[in-house]
Amino acid sequence: MRRLLLGAAASVAAAGSLTVVPPAAYAQAGGTSPLFPVGPGNGPDRDHLTVTVRNAGGGADGTFELYCGPDGGSHPDPRGACAALERDTRWGQDVFAPAPEGGFCTMQYGGPATAHVTGTWAGRRVDATYDRRDGCQISRWDRLVPLLPGVGGQRGVKA
Repeated sequence: MRRLLLGAAASVAAAGSLTVVPPAAYAQAGGTSPLFPVGPGNGPDRDHLTVTVRNAGGGADGTFELYCGPDGGSHPDPRGACAALERDTRWGQDVFAPAPEGGFCTMQYGGPATAHVTGTWAGRRVDATYDRRDGCQISRWDRLVPLLPGVGGQRGVKA
């Protein structure tokens, strides 16, 4: 009887550990399981973004596809763009979140550039807009270079 109880407890613990992690987390971590046999770079959990840039100048305008894990697509710098996203991705925080309401932003104008990013990142839907109308928006944009093109005074970044 003791052996039966121990075996049942071990089975419950093993099943519980598989169901705690969502499928996207398995794909992000590069693992698979019997419940989620799709690995990174395959299937619906692969990170995919569409980036539309307007009025950035320097040939940076257009619509680009970006895939991460493995990196690819029509984006001019898929490796750099995926690295910028990975660098800013934190548990419980949205890398694409708008600037906080009511914040103090410098009154500077960063130019007419705008961007719209849609798709999926880290298993979550993305629909974010960007502009450079004040210091907070410029900082938000610059944090994602090279996903978004380097504009203004950024050195060493392709526009």
